[in-house]
Amino acid sequence: MTDPIADYLTRLRNAIKANHRIVEMPASNMKKEITKVLKEQGFIKNYKFEDDGVQGTIKIALKYNPQTKLSAIENLTRVSKPGLRKYAGAEALPRVLNGLGIAIMSTSKGVITNKKAKELHIGGEVLCYVY
Repeated sequence: MTDPIADYLTRLRNAIKANHRIVEMPASNMKKEITKVLKEQGFIKNYKFEDDGVQGTIKIALKYNPQTKLSAIENLTRVSKPGLRKYAGAEALPRVLNGLGIAIMSTSKGVITNKKAKELHIGGEVLCYVY
């Protein structure tokens, strides 16, 4: 697999379109950090890391509105790709949906949102947009 983060986002997107409650995927450290950010920001209900000795898996419980049955995640967009990396400096951090969404970034302080990167005044690689 050339782009595990794109695979992660695609599995989430497909599970949301199929109205699944839980999605399971292979684990990696980057995927675990992205999952933690999604939970902190309230886009997913819960997650569980299972270690089987080799790679492990991530189980994610997706969050839906009880009345309208719509997902908390409306859109997931991959920004930085293996063929073309996208970086943003501390002064040029992206704004997603005029501040309503988040950009998940990989920085020297770990995987954080664009809002947290603005507070810390650091830049990094823009991994994806979520809203």
